[in-house]
Amino acid sequence: MKYLIIIFSVIFLIGCNSNEMVEVSFSEKQDVLFEEYVIPFQFFPRTIEVVGLGDSLTQGVGDELKQEGYLGRLQQHFSQYKGIEDVSLTNTAKRGRRSDQLLKILKDGEIDHQIRKANLITITIGGNDIMKVVKKDLFNLKVEAFEKELGKFERNYKKIIQEIREVNSTAPIIVVGLYNPITIVTDEKSEFDHILNDWNTVIEETASNDRNACFVPIDQLFMTNSNLVYHTDFFHPNSKGYKLVIEEIVESMQDCGLIDADKRELLF
Repeated sequence: MKYLIIIFSVIFLIGCNSNEMVEVSFSEKQDVLFEEYVIPFQFFPRTIEVVGLGDSLTQGVGDELKQEGYLGRLQQHFSQYKGIEDVSLTNTAKRGRRSDQLLKILKDGEIDHQIRKANLITITIGGNDIMKVVKKDLFNLKVEAFEKELGKFERNYKKIIQEIREVNSTAPIIVVGLYNPITIVTDEKSEFDHILNDWNTVIEETASNDRNACFVPIDQLFMTNSNLVYHTDFFHPNSKGYKLVIEEIVESMQDCGLIDADKRELLF
């Protein structure tokens, strides 16, 4: 109510000082113009809805501080931004989920309501697709097996983005890449690094084909465990690892023009 009073007061004052007609346009994402006086949209406190999709990385597995991994930290981070009254978080991610399983959930419309109301969507998927190959041919791993699965993954990923866009055509999608957990054992380069690069390339290219998606590479954060970024399961990040992930997300979102981290402002 107090914001309406301010707006009507400004209109009244302008009306007293000018005989010209003033056109007023209200929009949640546009500034309100009163001739030369500009009220930025950040002036109106708003609640943003963040929805997480995917696997254990989005679920926050391994976070010993119980802060919901990178997604919970992203919620805390955006809560401090200008014009943000609250950040509502919906985490639909599940440990062990593969791309075909996420695609089925989207096709069945199980989370349409959450996606439709989202102002921001994050995705981590693909790690379990790779592990499916590893578990199937653990003692006889061949590059060809990963390449075959990569073709399926690429088709699934493209359809995942399409399914999201059919429900929500405007929300930015934060697409988080994959990392190599084998670095916990050895720092040496291996053939698996090349395999992972191919999978990350597919994720990045898929994101680039959506005008409002932002790819976040995180493989460089886990090239070594010298900084103790892994959980005791030697696979998932710990709280320190998730802190690095959120920092990378914020940096990538700034590069994608979605936020102004210095001014603490959302640009979507």
